[in-house]
Amino acid sequence: MNTIHQHAQQVLRFGEGLPPIQGPASDPAIARSWRRCLEQHHLDPSRLHAPCVMERPRLNECRERLQRIIAIARWQMNSLHQQLGGSDHAILLTDTQGVVIDSLARDAERADFQRAGLWLGAVWDEATQGTNGVGTCLVERQPLTIRRDAHFHGRHTGLTCSASLILDPQGEPLAVLNVSTCRDEPTGRNNYQTMALTSLSAKLIEGAYFVQTCNGRRLLRLHARPEYLGMLSEGLLAFDERGHIEALNEAALSLLGETREALLGRPLEHLFELSVERLLDPLPGDAGGCLALRTRDGRLLHGQLARPAPAAKPSRGSSLAPSGTAGPCLADPRLREAFGRACRVLERDVPVLLHGETGTGKDAFAAALHRAGSRSGKPFVAINCAAIPESLIESELFGYRGGSFTGAHKDGMTGKLLQADGGILFLDEIGDMPLAMQTRLLRVLESRQVQPLGASQALPLDVRLVSASHRDLPAMIAEGTFREDLYYRLAGLQISLPPLRERSDKAELIEQLLSEETAGEPLRLAPDALQALLVQPWPGNVRQLRTLLRALVALAENGRIELEDLRAVQPELSVAPLPSTAPLADAERDALLATLNGEHWHMTRSAQALGISRNTLYRKLRRHGIARN
Repeated sequence: MNTIHQHAQQVLRFGEGLPPIQGPASDPAIARSWRRCLEQHHLDPSRLHAPCVMERPRLNECRERLQRIIAIARWQMNSLHQQLGGSDHAILLTDTQGVVIDSLARDAERADFQRAGLWLGAVWDEATQGTNGVGTCLVERQPLTIRRDAHFHGRHTGLTCSASLILDPQGEPLAVLNVSTCRDEPTGRNNYQTMALTSLSAKLIEGAYFVQTCNGRRLLRLHARPEYLGMLSEGLLAFDERGHIEALNEAALSLLGETREALLGRPLEHLFELSVERLLDPLPGDAGGCLALRTRDGRLLHGQLARPAPAAKPSRGSSLAPSGTAGPCLADPRLREAFGRACRVLERDVPVLLHGETGTGKDAFAAALHRAGSRSGKPFVAINCAAIPESLIESELFGYRGGSFTGAHKDGMTGKLLQADGGILFLDEIGDMPLAMQTRLLRVLESRQVQPLGASQALPLDVRLVSASHRDLPAMIAEGTFREDLYYRLAGLQISLPPLRERSDKAELIEQLLSEETAGEPLRLAPDALQALLVQPWPGNVRQLRTLLRALVALAENGRIELEDLRAVQPELSVAPLPSTAPLADAERDALLATLNGEHWHMTRSAQALGISRNTLYRKLRRHGIARN
């Protein structure tokens, strides 16, 4: 309390213009923020107030609107958390009102960060919380580190926060990435490193969001030096079918030396000495190749064209994942057989229960079942039973009528069960559902009716059910923590997803994940790098592999990932030497060539003769470097 009082006195002396004006207020950005807090927001630096938290229904609506940026940012938040060492740091993603829409921290530290107000739904705008990383970054529109006593409120002086804006393709604020720690750094060196990593991560998220949201339009990558195309510093420019500019990132504006207002809607021919026909109908070698682009004022830039992605053609029973995501790799015969069995029983309304270690891809498997079935055009609603607080799980699942309890939204809320009506309901981490909710869920599944809180009557429910858990549910039944009758209701067909270390399709999976992360751009793994990836134990399974590959893609140069790149990202990497001879690989290569020659290089007949799909055949040809002369 004495520390809070002393800090408040320091802020108030600054507000009165009394000497000495030093310490945090010597930073112009902090001085401007403290001035706003005192004169515009009329905040009291000594006041102890509870954190401001958005009510759950409004938060869910907010998260739904920003679902794309949450999904894109999540992998980079994981990578940033690992780079910072994991412990003592909370990673937050907020909207432009300062509301925390996603967060990441170690489970053991989550309670400490929540006491500091760093949790889902917390509001960190400057007008409410005073000077802080998120709120002040939004006002100042620049990356900021707010260290301990630079905060306005005394209750926040135990935190150090580094925040960086994420802009949308139109240059408007979209979100804020923030790193907070309660650890006191004796020097500013670690603060600088944290700020640099936070800004770098924000730029990576911003670039990925630009490419995804401009998917379907023509994309031009720009840089003054051709070797930096595809790197973080590249400019991104999206244009329409007429050759008119629709969006640019900040790097493109800097390279072109123009303002956004001056360029939006402007024909590319007014910028470059290059016909619009060349950009609209590129030559076969243009996409992925480097173009010399001479600006009208004589400067030379280098560009790379990315053709718009073709619209997906729906094919009933062939899609293996939700729209916008790739399907799971099913080259492992056990996985492929399990997927086929699960599809057949789910079509007969038999529930499927997935087992597997954390990170084995149970959610992707469930989503693929939805896309492969007759309900692919209907809702797919996933509920992580471990992520919903016990006090909120009933309203989340069953919904409620307006005014049915204190704090309820006046319009009520449709629960997840009714949202999934007509489609597929995926109950992830079902083993973490409280016993009381297990009882009510069983009643709903048996009666096929759901009654929202405060409603006078039940509503009919038509869902097909997929559930998953990494826990030993029979053991939980023996301990009395999971209902036996619910278990039998969920376990119509049980599928065990193998851990990554036991899968026979690791090479195919690595290739597929790399292709997804590079959006189809050419990027090769050196043979010793691939061998190192194949022999890792992967305790985090596919999730760990994907996170590592994302980091490697971000750092790759010259279209190739070397073993040294892996060691730089993962120093504890265990490396197995490449075999001096590879009889199995040679035998496979010989079999491929013999079959192709026998079928006169007809790919469909060759794939049928080998008992594999055409896609698998093409992957094997690339891996062995086989091409028809």
